[in-house]
Amino acid sequence: MSQDNNVLILGARLYGEGQPQDVLVVGGEITAIGTNLDLPEDVDVIEADGQVLLPGFVDLHTHLREPGREDTETIESGSAAAALGGYTAVFAMANTSPVADSVVITDHVWRRGQEVGLVDVHPVGAVTVGLAGKQLAEMATMAAGVGAVKMFSDDGHCVADPLIMRRALEYSSSLGVLIAQHAEEPRLTVGAVAHEGPTAARLGLAGWPRAAEESIVARDALLARDAGARVHICHASTAGTVELVKWARGQGIAITAEVTPHHLLLDDSRLETYDGVNRVNPPLREASDVAALRKGLAEGILDCVATDHAPHAEQDKCCEFSAARPGMLGLETALAIVVQTMVTPGLLDWRGVARVMSERPAEIVGLTDQGRPIAVGEPANLTLVDPDHEWTVRAPELASLSHNSPFDAMTFGAKVTATLLRGRVTVRGGKVQS
Repeated sequence: MSQDNNVLILGARLYGEGQPQDVLVVGGEITAIGTNLDLPEDVDVIEADGQVLLPGFVDLHTHLREPGREDTETIESGSAAAALGGYTAVFAMANTSPVADSVVITDHVWRRGQEVGLVDVHPVGAVTVGLAGKQLAEMATMAAGVGAVKMFSDDGHCVADPLIMRRALEYSSSLGVLIAQHAEEPRLTVGAVAHEGPTAARLGLAGWPRAAEESIVARDALLARDAGARVHICHASTAGTVELVKWARGQGIAITAEVTPHHLLLDDSRLETYDGVNRVNPPLREASDVAALRKGLAEGILDCVATDHAPHAEQDKCCEFSAARPGMLGLETALAIVVQTMVTPGLLDWRGVARVMSERPAEIVGLTDQGRPIAVGEPANLTLVDPDHEWTVRAPELASLSHNSPFDAMTFGAKVTATLLRGRVTVRGGKVQS
């Protein structure tokens, strides 16, 4: 890991706007922005050459698999993938083994992330003990721990019991934390592996209806209203979810929602090959849902992009489709996909990218040192993006220990070239700095 020092980012276009400017970082803070700056004697120069400078990205939804499945990912390898993707903070979901339903586990995750030092790894605490949906976990203890858990989720499982979810929301309101719901009515998805529609029917795959997601979104919006609490919807995947979130906001309900890069880019036509790499939860939907998700993100109905980075071992993916574990890699390809699906078509500008990948996710969970403006006096959590860098994804070359990327062999037109975490260069020239 490179040591803290003075860094000059030379000739960057802030938010992709205007003429290139220089950004000076001293002591982990932005101290000057402009041209012909007065520089300290010892300064580390990063040649930006007109590339786009954005606030460091924040991912509300990632799976780092540690503890328990270090064969598929570790906090160290996942942090490297995150830094390469332009992230300076990630939230590690609770479905580890053992489950992160106690302060012992959440504090371990936080401390290990700090030891690695490439990104801030915030532990997500489980809502219920063992993700079983029966008994609330000790949320207050986890929130008060060294890891200071800010978000709780049983992701991978829905908190399906409405009374348990209601109690969790009431409890979260008093603690000032956020409940993130994996919206899936389990009685509607028994045996389901693919979006319920013409493609699944033709391929003989058990269908997963949109209503399984949308019914929980509607229910939890009402529960949050009555509890006076906030609720966050993980990995929105349907046009109906977009409409329900819009409706709930109109009622004054404190609801937020995320969308994944893969749901912005891919649809269920990918299932034709029966390749398990395309199995994900919620499933890839139809092209009409993809269009609605893009529109919802552009309009601010969907608040942010979250990767749902989910590494899996080869044996868990190279099998028949129905037996494949759901999940995809996402950290290193997220920015490129957002550019392809949102920036290139004109749905978002670079300010919009900063909003959905940095500012809003930081606001949602109450981070005060991330997602900040690029301005003098702000922490130097920064991401430099080459908007004209064509590259082809090679899954075995990604930093993750797993290779289950559905984007393998795809070519994209933008790439993160440098990342700074509080002024420390964690990525330079597209390579992790150690």
